[in-house]
Amino acid sequence: MRWRHRYLFGVLPVLFILGLWLADKLWPLPLNEAHPARIVVSADGTPLWRFADGNGIWRYPVTLEEVSPRYLEALINYEDRFFWKHPGINPFSVLRAAWQDLRNGEVISGGSTLTMQVARLLDPHPRTFGGKVRQVWRAMQLEWHLSKEQILTLYLNRAPFGGTLQGVGAASWAYLGKSPAQLSYSDAALLAVLPQAPSRLRPDRWPQRAEAARNKVLKRMAEQGVWPPRLVKESLEEPVWLAPRQMPQLAPLFSRYLASRTRAHKIPTTLDASLQRQLEEIAMNWKGQLPPRSSLALLVVDHTTMEVRGWVGSPDINDESRFGHVDMVTAIRSPGSVLKPFIYGMALDDGLIHPSSLLQDVPRRFGDYRPGNFDTGFHGPVSMSEALVRSLNLPAVQVLEAYGPKRFAARLRNVGLDLRFPSGSEPNLSIILGGGGARLDRLVAAYSAFARHGRAAQLRIQPDQPLVERPLLSPGAAWIIRRILAGEALPQPDASLPAVVPLAWKTGTSYGYRDAWAIGINSRYLIGVWTGRPDSTPVAGQFGLGSAVPLLNQVNNLLQASSGVQQVRLPTDPRPPSVSRGNICWPGGQHLPPGDSNCRRRLSSWLLDKSEPPTLQAPGQESIQGIKQLIWRDKTGNRVAADCPDAREQNIELWPLPLEPWLPLGERRAVRLPPVSQACPPRQKNDVTPLLLLGVREGAILKRLPGQAELPLRLTSQGGQGERWWFLNGDAVGENGAGVALTLDKSGRYQVLVLDEAGQVAAANFSVQ
Repeated sequence: MRWRHRYLFGVLPVLFILGLWLADKLWPLPLNEAHPARIVVSADGTPLWRFADGNGIWRYPVTLEEVSPRYLEALINYEDRFFWKHPGINPFSVLRAAWQDLRNGEVISGGSTLTMQVARLLDPHPRTFGGKVRQVWRAMQLEWHLSKEQILTLYLNRAPFGGTLQGVGAASWAYLGKSPAQLSYSDAALLAVLPQAPSRLRPDRWPQRAEAARNKVLKRMAEQGVWPPRLVKESLEEPVWLAPRQMPQLAPLFSRYLASRTRAHKIPTTLDASLQRQLEEIAMNWKGQLPPRSSLALLVVDHTTMEVRGWVGSPDINDESRFGHVDMVTAIRSPGSVLKPFIYGMALDDGLIHPSSLLQDVPRRFGDYRPGNFDTGFHGPVSMSEALVRSLNLPAVQVLEAYGPKRFAARLRNVGLDLRFPSGSEPNLSIILGGGGARLDRLVAAYSAFARHGRAAQLRIQPDQPLVERPLLSPGAAWIIRRILAGEALPQPDASLPAVVPLAWKTGTSYGYRDAWAIGINSRYLIGVWTGRPDSTPVAGQFGLGSAVPLLNQVNNLLQASSGVQQVRLPTDPRPPSVSRGNICWPGGQHLPPGDSNCRRRLSSWLLDKSEPPTLQAPGQESIQGIKQLIWRDKTGNRVAADCPDAREQNIELWPLPLEPWLPLGERRAVRLPPVSQACPPRQKNDVTPLLLLGVREGAILKRLPGQAELPLRLTSQGGQGERWWFLNGDAVGENGAGVALTLDKSGRYQVLVLDEAGQVAAANFSVQ
């Protein structure tokens, strides 16, 4: 018999342990949530937006290190003094509670430890004897699987604080408007006692009850010697009065965007809560000034760190008439002219142009593509810097044609600005005028190249994101473009050149007035602005300068006036060693000595690597419309053939032919070229400029407007010499002038022809339907 007793005494503990192990496997701790509550917080921890769980509960997850030690002292010493020592249950507390319950015939005290309270929060149960057993079992499981620090952390994040609040983090921000790390003695005592009766002690509804409960905790802390009596006395004198609960209601669209990219319960960001609140107020104030069904987007980025400090995707997320639920920061839209600074910067690095290069703002046709300017006019000869400041279209297309649209798009894609094109299409010349879709956040990130010495960096929306950047431009090219955009295109001595660059900005307007853009660079921040209709409907009269720039200036003034900017030394942008000052001449585009007759206009310019590229000409202009021409002159100055007696050669620089209509009479080719010698004329009369026909292209198909029997057609000519004669299908039409107006009332094929005095002919065949 004795061996059986010994056997039973040896086996029973093993069976008991196996039973516990099996029970733990069959009824595991319910630690996982199907739809957990999540919170998005700013850089300083301020809650921005909350995503409640399936029961509408929201939490602000915290760790022990993120909570004030005063709160931990109050909580443990008031609720569970032996928390760090007991195995999950305190036998003395349980016996005391049981005696009180039996003596009173009802549940008076639960004798619950913090571990047991966590067990009840994880697995709610009725306040019965069976429920208490279940609670004890869960408490033992918690102590088995988790450390004391982990159990306490669960309590910090699960304790009820009234209404839909759970956890000391959410309660601290909602009731007190501060981080749980900044709690005073009074705050700590209040939050330590609230979970005992969260509905009855809610300080926003029952401040007197909450104050009485807080005072009880404060006195307990003094009695136990946890807190100095003097500090407790001062805390007892503080009243408990709170404003209505503060709910996180900032950056909703940004929070939604970020929440889709991470599964974390607490999502830290780089946003500045104060700045975000001010930006949202600006957007809401602008809402009334926007056309019906229009929206706007704002983005502010610290270009020294690439941290996003403000993000407004729409002025009002609840305004369905303006598609407020659509985040226009990440929407793909036509960027209009916003890409022009990039092509000029790349062309500078490629040696194609310099800031004072002569460009041609004249009508041109590129296959089926015939761009115009925003003001519908043309300005003739312009410098690169003038073309950029005035956002002229034809010069930008001219430079892109020389650089290559596919190469341009590839360079932007390499730094993260991936332009979107219609299915099956490739980058073409229209890309520089908004022919490819782009996002505001990607555009702003690419603009960082002008503030970061040519290196474009990706946006950082969370503090743990690394800074990723790639070279886009040389430091010199980026510096020059930024200075031009800031209104400092003309070279100045370094002593007069502001080291802190003023606001540099560029606008954009997409085709049909669908999108208005403005992107700015100040001493510390990148600012992106978009306005328009999210459904891409045209908005008459909306354009970058009139619609987006006023908003850009308001945001810039806000940033400049902020105390943080004033207290921190503003970043400077000194002139790189690769940038120097120089003087060049038009029309050749290079330096000429004083008194040289080929210097028709002298300009001061920044130069990159002291490079003076000659004037960029459009394809086809190099031979028949070239700038540099070699001629021979006799003693009288007339032009002669190269083999004539006493012929001496001379280089003469002429303006590109397409600029003739915008030149003073004294600068045109007919005046600049010497007269031809009758005795020994040159073999080829290079003075006859080619004759061009404008107004209709070869092979065009023209259609009359619905309900119209006639098709008006206005034709003009360019170049050539002397009078013009116009012919339609072989018959003379109109007056002998530079242009003619035709009225076509029949369908069919037509040929139009223009003839000049030199015998040159320009013709086009087209059809009318």
